[in-house]
Amino acid sequence: MNYARTALLLAAMTGLFLGVGYLIGGQSGMVIAFLIALGMNLFAYWNSDKLVLRMHGAQEVDARSAPDLYATVTHLAERARLPMPRVYIMQNDQPNAFATGRNPEHAAVAVTTGLLQRLDEREVAGVLAHELAHVRNRDTLTMTITATLAGAIGMLGNFAFFFMGSRDNRDNPLGGIGALVAMIVAPFAAMLVQFAISRSREYEADRVGAAICGDPMWLASALAKIHNTALGVDNPAAEANPASAHLFIINPLHGRAVDGLFSTHPSTENRVRRLQELAETMHIEPAPRRGPWG
Repeated sequence: MNYARTALLLAAMTGLFLGVGYLIGGQSGMVIAFLIALGMNLFAYWNSDKLVLRMHGAQEVDARSAPDLYATVTHLAERARLPMPRVYIMQNDQPNAFATGRNPEHAAVAVTTGLLQRLDEREVAGVLAHELAHVRNRDTLTMTITATLAGAIGMLGNFAFFFMGSRDNRDNPLGGIGALVAMIVAPFAAMLVQFAISRSREYEADRVGAAICGDPMWLASALAKIHNTALGVDNPAAEANPASAHLFIINPLHGRAVDGLFSTHPSTENRVRRLQELAETMHIEPAPRRGPWG
């Protein structure tokens, strides 16, 4: 369901990009904007993991420095049939976590000290399983494609400003109105589609993460606890770099994380409800009674 929704949203983003190019009437400008946006996002795709980990002060740990955390990630990666990711800890009292990396072979998962202190072992496992689901689903690639298209649409919107003053714009079927739509409406629409794709990927990571850890209620309990605590605990690094907020399992900023047009995350209430429903219906092999949580 969520894979199909993501595909439809990506198709809508592509169609929006082509439509904006048609409104402006300049195919060459459309190609230039796409290539610039693609170059910017390819750079981010190859380097964003290092940048975001440094941005949040994440320190890499191993089996010696964080034995329980490392053992949990190792066991979950085996269950997910993924290469062992690098493991990081962020010195931050807000309970939260994220995954990054351009593919499963270059993945990293990072958790805050607040998450390790406030959640029990099963809840930590649920959170880590969610992040490994992002790795397995290659959501970094999906969001890079989305960002490329959204960035290209935004650039076309900027180009439209110059087309508005051009009298000789015979390729534009709507003239100044078309340029105005491209300049104002299209970037706004692209942003909404981008947010919708991000929310869709969170729901899918919840579902796959529940299967990886073996019990949806581990993640449901963790989400509720993180949400209630994060509302009252600042995350200075995230507040200083709000563009990275969509990476976290729960919105680290102190805005309302509702299931609305302008949210990168689904509402926690909806996520917990879906996991509760999943727990009632799914029939999978339970997690073995071994490892750091049992």
